[in-house]
Amino acid sequence: MEFRKQAIKTSVVACVIDGSGRVLLTRRTVQPFHGLWVMPGGKIDHGEPILQALHREVREEVGIEVRVEGLLDAYEHIGVGSHGDHFVILYYRAAPLTLELRPDGIECDEAAWVEPARLPQLELAPGARHILVRLYPDLPWPAASAAAVACSPEQPGYCPVAEG
Repeated sequence: MEFRKQAIKTSVVACVIDGSGRVLLTRRTVQPFHGLWVMPGGKIDHGEPILQALHREVREEVGIEVRVEGLLDAYEHIGVGSHGDHFVILYYRAAPLTLELRPDGIECDEAAWVEPARLPQLELAPGARHILVRLYPDLPWPAASAAAVACSPEQPGYCPVAEG
């Protein structure tokens, strides 16, 4: 039997909604979820306070400052990538203090303020979709994928994802 120490990777993500109701999304240029639309965020560094990590990630990825308004949900990805990574992602609602987006070109190559009506048409990462469906339940969301259907209602925010 092969033993390999595994760690749960904890991340923070900002669901930034401006005064007009638009949502900030970025298109990922790295794995996991390369090419999909997500909200800015990333891993919490060892010893880094959660909200400090959230502010840092938003600033690094899109160059804006935000005001954190509260925790929306936790979302879990299990079995991601070739190493079977396990992510726990804390989604926070935030309001922008500045609006001019400057994508970093490293983790995202595009950033946009998106009208809610357009959200169901975008290719979203599973966690982003989960949060946005909760925030905008009345939008015409397409049918969930097979992986999303397998999510357990007893575990809010839980969905196993097999990304290669």
